[in-house]
Amino acid sequence: MRDQGKMHNKHVLVERIPSAAEYHKLRIAVGWECMDPESTEKGLRNSLYSVCVFHQKEVVGYGRVIGDGAIFFYIQDIMVLPEHQRKGVGRMIMRATMDFLDAHARQYTFVGLMAAKGASGFYDKFGFAARPPDRPGMFKEY
Repeated sequence: MRDQGKMHNKHVLVERIPSAAEYHKLRIAVGWECMDPESTEKGLRNSLYSVCVFHQKEVVGYGRVIGDGAIFFYIQDIMVLPEHQRKGVGRMIMRATMDFLDAHARQYTFVGLMAAKGASGFYDKFGFAARPPDRPGMFKEY
């Protein structure tokens, strides 16, 4: 078990939506493109569940659940600043997210996510598996 007794190593999870600026900072840090501010604010507000992880007063991690709240849920935007990766921040986010899903998902509910390249092993630990080749996931970007 890692020593987290020092104040500068503490991470605190808070159920809240990040500001558009906090969100964009995380997206840029992990190499993702940013959306326009108006779409970002609307999208974040429409999340079913959001958590931010703070180190001191800075948002260093974020994750959310989107969907219809009953039949379909998608885990989205699991992001951790590179300097805070491999310190348990992603696990904190996923544990909170899975607690939310455990409380709201019912039998035959679909829970999906799209993992970043090289990150699928992280999600395996939470019970997720790649889609079989005969049932490919698809998407369309604008």
